Amino acid sequence: MPNKTRKPREKPAPYKQRSETVRKNKDAPATSAKPHKVTTRKNLTLNDWLVVFAYIDTHPHQSQAEIVLHFEKELTGALAFSQSALSRALKRRPELEARIKDKWQLKGGISWRWIQIARTVTKLKT
Repeated sequence: MPNKTRKPREKPAPYKQRSETVRKNKDAPATSAKPHKVTTRKNLTLNDWLVVFAYIDTHPHQSQAEIVLHFEKELTGALAFSQSALSRALKRRPELEARIKDKWQLKGGISWRWIQIARTVTKLKT
């Protein structure tokens, strides 16, 4: 009667993982310049824009460029957006604020998120 077990086989080696380093161009001249830091785009949430609007209301004499710099330099929770993005958000401000009011009315009362927004706004005012 033949043996029903298979003879042991070698286990395959794990796949060689590619490193995530940037491939260098071999024909490029030697330079000490550093490559640009690649950042992924991150859209600001509705709450983030409301925080920005609250800051604008408390600091009405600052330019849009100064507001962008303020939020980039913030130590906790820096928001990265451009001056043009701020300008577009200011044009849509009534629509964005209406969205919050609609969400608040749908829930039939003050939600936890609305309380957090109110706390953030009061922190900015102080």
